Formats: sequence, C-alpha cells, structure tokens
Amino acid sequence: MNGQGFASSRAVGMTPDQQVFWDRFQTETGDQRKPADIFAFGDSPEMAGELLELVLSGTKRATATRLAVYQKESKRPPAPGDLSLVLDGEDRPACVIETTIVNVDPFNTASEAFAHTEGEGDRSLEYWRKVHLAYYRRECAAEGTVFAAIEPIVFEEFRLIWTPSA
Repeated sequence: MNGQGFASSRAVGMTPDQQVFWDRFQTETGDQRKPADIFAFGDSPEMAGELLELVLSGTKRATATRLAVYQKESKRPPAPGDLSLVLDGEDRPACVIETTIVNVDPFNTASEAFAHTEGEGDRSLEYWRKVHLAYYRRECAAEGTVFAAIEPIVFEEFRLIWTPSA
C-alpha cells in the first residue's frame, strides 16, 4: 500500500516459495495455523525492504490501514491471533508476524503511543500523522474518493514470531 508502514494486501493463496517457507515455519515451530494474510509493507520494493528491517529489528510493531481497503477487497480486518507472512521488497517470504491488538478508530484519534509502536521516522505522532495523511490522500485520490480525518483506520499491533534460522 504505502511507503510508510501500511500493509499491502495480497491474495492469501501461496506461491510455491511461500508454501515452502510456511511449511518450514510450521515444522520448526509446531504451529499449524494458516496465514490470514500475505503482504509486503510499503508501496515500493525499497520501502518494503526498509520497513521489513524495522520489523526484524523489533522497532516496527504496528501498522495502520484504512478500513475501506479491507471492505473494498471483501476481506475482514486482522484479528488478534492472526498470523501473516511478510514479504520483502522482491516479494520473497521474510518472516511471520502475529496480530496482538486491533482497534478500529478514526484517523484523528491516533495516539503518540501507537505512532511510537509503529516505529517509523522519529516515532512521533506528528511524523505519523504527516506521512499517513499524505499516503491516505494519495490512496483515496487513486480510488476517486476523498480522505477525511474521521475515516476509520485499522490500528494493528503485532509481534514478530518467526524468521528462518541461518
């Protein structure tokens, strides 16, 4: 989706490489759940790589997506306990995250704590609002809609639960 930490949704059907990665995850962890989503963060290969690095370092532990994106794709928003397969900038499987907290609230209610948890830029609410507002406006313009600060946002927190061992 955007270059500032929004999950770019993909169909949950797996490519062969993704299936091999997921099989390895299940074998190494014993966790037999299926992924609720498969995605890369950001809106470019470079940004996907940068945001993935933030996830892998433990800095980025949250993301925010317009509820309308899920509705447009006829998908339910994430829920606590959901697993997601995160891809790198070249659409290769990189890690598995687990959703821990989900709140759907208006954009203008984002908190300093959430901005810090999302882990991007200087981690301030001011930075968070600036980059997310710019992205949401671009996203809406591409859809032929207008973004409003009261639009519902899916504020998702997650934890990194697996990366392949060396």
